[in-house]
Amino acid sequence: MKILVVGAGGIGGYFGARLMETGQDVTFLVRERRKKQLEETGLNVESVHGDVHVKPKLVTVQNPDGHYDLIVLTVKSYQLENAIEDIRPFVSEGSMILPLLNGIAHIDELEQAFSEEQVLGGLCFIETTLDSNGTIIQTSPMHQLVYGERSGEETERILKVKEALSGTKAEFALSENIVQDMWHKYLFITAMSGITASMESAIGPVRELESGKGTIGALLQELVTVMNALDAPIKETIGEEQYAKIMSLAPEMKSSMQRDAEKGQPIEVDHLQGYLLQEAKTRGLAVPVLETIFTKLKLYEISR
Repeated sequence: MKILVVGAGGIGGYFGARLMETGQDVTFLVRERRKKQLEETGLNVESVHGDVHVKPKLVTVQNPDGHYDLIVLTVKSYQLENAIEDIRPFVSEGSMILPLLNGIAHIDELEQAFSEEQVLGGLCFIETTLDSNGTIIQTSPMHQLVYGERSGEETERILKVKEALSGTKAEFALSENIVQDMWHKYLFITAMSGITASMESAIGPVRELESGKGTIGALLQELVTVMNALDAPIKETIGEEQYAKIMSLAPEMKSSMQRDAEKGQPIEVDHLQGYLLQEAKTRGLAVPVLETIFTKLKLYEISR
């Protein structure tokens, strides 16, 4: 199976390197600057699950090299529009597109750009960063990529994907209910990123305040209400489960949105909090906590 990984950063670089370890045919679609760096240093991963050093196959949008069977999108939501145009030369009628973006709105954009059939469901749980030399640093136990047919079917093509992604040091998991999995992660990441980024604090100090715990609970309740109004396939108890999960996180835990904001980088507020806020307004739902958090994060974007 020919696999194209769009991006060779913390997510794409990590999972792509793990696939290369098993001998899979992986190529990375990268920008010129990253291409030059990787040509000089190779693709390096320092991980609690074992280090990796590989010489990656690289391609740029200026020099497309044919079609691919599986295209793994590891970009941020604000990069999606450009990424769609970038991958067009690599997509054929039989190509499968596996997006690992947070949220859910990107699915519609990908369907409109390509086709409903070509777009798989996917998500990942991993915490990585790039050091100054472009090495991927991965220090937490979790390194899971979940994928599946959005219909829930175990199709011939998804079994071929399963075979290609198996046997690695990372956890590639085929889901029978990937759409629900995506909504559940959307709920968690929207709450966690909204709380930590807007309050400019790791989760621990927020939880130590009764008002902080109350805000977390109220936000989750608002998000669940909006998702139910959208007929999202979420579990009835997911709000309580996500609250318990946030309460159990290491106190120093920060969201990737908070880390991006601390570096003065763009954030995914429109794609995460903004999408649900707009849906709430359309349906006349009151979501004061979500609206406050969205406002705070938009002010950060304006200040950039």
